[in-house]
Amino acid sequence: MAGGKIFQPNTKIRLTNVSVVRLRKGGKRFEVACYKNKVTEWRTGVEKDIDEVLQIHQVHMNVSKGQVAKTDVLKQCFETEDVDKVIFEILKHGEQQVSDKERQHQLDNMFRDIATVVMEMCINPKTRQQYTVTMVEKAMTEVHYSVNTNRGTKQQALDVIRQLQERGTIPIARAQMRVRVVMPAKDGKRLKKDITDLISAMEDEDHGEMYEYVCLIDPGKYRAMTELVGKETRGAGEVVVLSLDTKDDDNVSQDVSQADAL
Repeated sequence: MAGGKIFQPNTKIRLTNVSVVRLRKGGKRFEVACYKNKVTEWRTGVEKDIDEVLQIHQVHMNVSKGQVAKTDVLKQCFETEDVDKVIFEILKHGEQQVSDKERQHQLDNMFRDIATVVMEMCINPKTRQQYTVTMVEKAMTEVHYSVNTNRGTKQQALDVIRQLQERGTIPIARAQMRVRVVMPAKDGKRLKKDITDLISAMEDEDHGEMYEYVCLIDPGKYRAMTELVGKETRGAGEVVVLSLDTKDDDNVSQDVSQADAL
């Protein structure tokens, strides 16, 4: 060989524009390379596909230097050679490495996302109008709400609503959904108490061959209502969304999807 040099394969893989999640275990440092913003989505359940989170399906000792962890080191520290298990542990328990600027940008975006969800879910009970996102953000600042990037925006929006109600920062209440519940008369009589337990107010009740209720319910109870009616009537009944109890009914379908998710 020329110059007496022996070719050595380069096992280092260099990655750029990554978000690193780091975990110390057994006295050693382990890292996985992820796409930016995907770690939070995976931890909160928004992203389910691990391949959309990882830039490369490997465990590193040092991502920036491209040093891949050896199998015997994984076995020593994690008591397994299964790379997938190690990756999941690092993603779940590791610390995401971001710059101060990136972290603040992430917090600001999530703060606004939470405020947007609160705006969509609630109204001012005195005026029956929705607040603007800016007004909700101001109220969140007044109660010194601290964003947790490891929790979902909807979970945190419910926390914000509770804190605003407890402290009386602004008058706020969940927007009510006006629904029509229709089912055979025999089921209507039998299920009346169960239905009454789920509603906020009964606006109208009519019964003949079919039992019909027009009532207001909390969006969070919409799924329970549809499941009750569907199961107990074996598909013979239905729950129809008429409107939101606000002066703006354009977001009914959006609120229904939110109710299903809560």
